[in-house]
Amino acid sequence: MTKIDTSRPETVLPTPSHTVGPFYGHALPFPGGGDIAPVGHPDTIVLQGYVYDGEGNPLPDAFLELWGPDPDGELPRVDGSMRRDPATGGFLGRNGVEFTGWGRVQTDAGGHWSARTLRPGARGHSAPYLSVCVFARGLLVHLFTRIYLPGDDAALAADPLLARLDGARRDTLIAKDDGKGTYRFDIRLQGEGETVFLEFQ
Repeated sequence: MTKIDTSRPETVLPTPSHTVGPFYGHALPFPGGGDIAPVGHPDTIVLQGYVYDGEGNPLPDAFLELWGPDPDGELPRVDGSMRRDPATGGFLGRNGVEFTGWGRVQTDAGGHWSARTLRPGARGHSAPYLSVCVFARGLLVHLFTRIYLPGDDAALAADPLLARLDGARRDTLIAKDDGKGTYRFDIRLQGEGETVFLEFQ
């Protein structure tokens, strides 16, 4: 039994401060996370952009997961997004052959992200889009949004989600064509030009 001497005053030290997590960049990134399309595939497109906070500052530690159908609108049902080394358990990256439709990318020190994928095909009554899940500091719950690609005005006008939004809000979901198969899609977490985020129930 431990006895405490109460006759001497004890010095109480403050608890050291801690940075609030979670730290998505520690264990979640893996080699080739943004290389969703197989190397050399003729329908490859590049998506890239920035993630901004409410003050318009780029976030160097945000994290995006992207997934979408293949060019025929079919959801891939193959493995191969993350392979592990059976000896070490470490990530080997993608197998480089199958299109899995899923990727995970982290923003760099300047808040920039990039992924290489296939242009998605339409599913149901929706215009073609990629689903996005956003993780970032200060977000206790991750956010969901979509990336629609320009080029088919009739399909975009008929999309059930886009039809419910006014022009400025609608534009936050449509990527900008930078030419040569490259599209820019910036994500703004708050403030002016805030990206439309979706809630699933």
